[in-house]
Amino acid sequence: MGEYMQIRGLLQEGEHYAGIILGKEEPDYHLVLLPGEAHDVSWPAACEWAAAHAGGLPTRRELALLFANQREVFAREWYWSSEPHETRSQLVWGQNFASGIQTIYGRPYRGHARAVRRIVSG
Repeated sequence: MGEYMQIRGLLQEGEHYAGIILGKEEPDYHLVLLPGEAHDVSWPAACEWAAAHAGGLPTRRELALLFANQREVFAREWYWSSEPHETRSQLVWGQNFASGIQTIYGRPYRGHARAVRRIVSG
């Protein structure tokens, strides 16, 4: 509980604490949803937008955590992830915040984006 309270104390105005991502090959880390949202953007534009907001697009695992813990701060739309499809590089994974499903979209397709930052646990 102590580390959780420390992380909560590090949040900036408009940020939302989403939870902890357990590391598989990397250390555990805390996920923070940054304020703001991009609308009607392609995947390359979404990546640029997230970087310009001092963050990055969430991974598929992070989007699942955001859906579970912060769904109420998302529009009922779909959002880009940072992850291209494993075998079809022209496609990128996204998360639907109305239904909860994850699916793939073409890079030019226009959707929504949110940025996250990560704080290494420990």
